[in-house]
Amino acid sequence: MTADLMDQTTGAGAGEDAAAEKIRGIRERINEIDKTIIDLWLERSALSQEVGKTRMASGGTRLVLAREREIIEHFREALGPDGTQVALLLLRSGRGPL
Repeated sequence: MTADLMDQTTGAGAGEDAAAEKIRGIRERINEIDKTIIDLWLERSALSQEVGKTRMASGGTRLVLAREREIIEHFREALGPDGTQVALLLLRSGRGPL
């Protein structure tokens, strides 16, 4: 049986191999992006905690609600309704639960 006929009868062959390779490459890039997101998330959280500690040490409040609203709005504008949830998670990771 020729390769072309095998492709037609089994659905396997070069097309599936090419698709599998493409998917593998895309997933590798997704993994790289995920690592970057995690690294940036952790860095942002540490910086946010440092801001809070510095603010409190100077007599300020732990939170600045206007700043939090600004961040939530920025994420909502950029990402739509899910952006609000992303922003809330980021804020919580930086200050801890209220």
